[in-house]
Amino acid sequence: MSNRRQFLGAAASATALLALHSSGLSRAARAQGSTPNADRKLKILILGGTGFIGPLQVETALERGYEVTTFNRGNRSGLFGGQVTELVGDRDKNVGEGLTALEGDERWDVVIDNSGYLPQQVRDSVELLAERCGRYLYISTVAVYDGEQALDFEEDGPLSPAPALENPGWNDINGETYGPLKAECDRIVREVMGERATIVRPTYIVGPGDSTDRFTYWVDRIHNGGDVVAPAYPDARIQVVDVRDLAEFVLTLAENGTPGSFNAAGPVYTREGMMWGIRGTVSAEVRFLWPTPEEEESLGLSPPMFNWKSDSMAFSNAASLLAGANYRPLSESTVATLEWWMAQDAERRASPRGWPEEATIAAAIEQLG
Repeated sequence: MSNRRQFLGAAASATALLALHSSGLSRAARAQGSTPNADRKLKILILGGTGFIGPLQVETALERGYEVTTFNRGNRSGLFGGQVTELVGDRDKNVGEGLTALEGDERWDVVIDNSGYLPQQVRDSVELLAERCGRYLYISTVAVYDGEQALDFEEDGPLSPAPALENPGWNDINGETYGPLKAECDRIVREVMGERATIVRPTYIVGPGDSTDRFTYWVDRIHNGGDVVAPAYPDARIQVVDVRDLAEFVLTLAENGTPGSFNAAGPVYTREGMMWGIRGTVSAEVRFLWPTPEEEESLGLSPPMFNWKSDSMAFSNAASLLAGANYRPLSESTVATLEWWMAQDAERRASPRGWPEEATIAAAIEQLG
């Protein structure tokens, strides 16, 4: 079984890797209600902007009347209908035109870095932009914390040790390297920008448009009713943040010029509590089957989000609440995720990412039932 540091990385890395794919999210999937306009119209540069969390940041910024520029590889050009300035390049300065599109005299009030995973690439971008932006807001992750030293984390908790960057293997982002690499990126931004750095460390990001399909698995499975093989270790703790709440919080930090580090993490649930929270939005009959730790090896399942690990961690959200974060009820995230998922075409819903095979689920139900 993985150690705690590896678990932190594995738990979060799928979000980071799969968020690079398209989300299929439309404005119709957004929360109802308008976003208040800020008094000061910001110029914002978003590194990324076309995956899971980026489009909501762009749309929220546009709703607040901000001027938005995006920088990415151009795979989804025109996504925002000409409302943003699109710069094309690569975070790796040795690939194609690299960061060339970001050179020059253009200045921005805020840079929001969604796509920084490798330390050298983050250093290249933050040093290039440091004198031409007022604030650099880096989207980190709770996987940066050193799970060998603690299981409850404040924002000043110990981060994973610096990775062995001279080792070529550390250029690969996976469950083992993701947390330490992001921790080093986190440190680099704070080193270069000082008080002009803002760090946001989300836990599991859920909600409509989730390209990882992890939370969606449980929403879909439970809403289908019947027997549901629940995750092992029902008392283990878990926290999520709705992607819409994350976008609002990021833009609030940007417009307020708030420095510091913040865990973007909703209330603490147990795994059992989360299952029943989703269950509360369902009218169909549902029976949960809870495998014991001894049974887990024989099930042959590796269900999304939990992967049968026993580590129980919690991340303080007090600082984020003071800085303006709001965390909507799990029921709202559940309903919005289901509506978004059911609106996807048949081909998309027939090919979810990382879901167990139906035959494997059926065999597990027979064994546990």
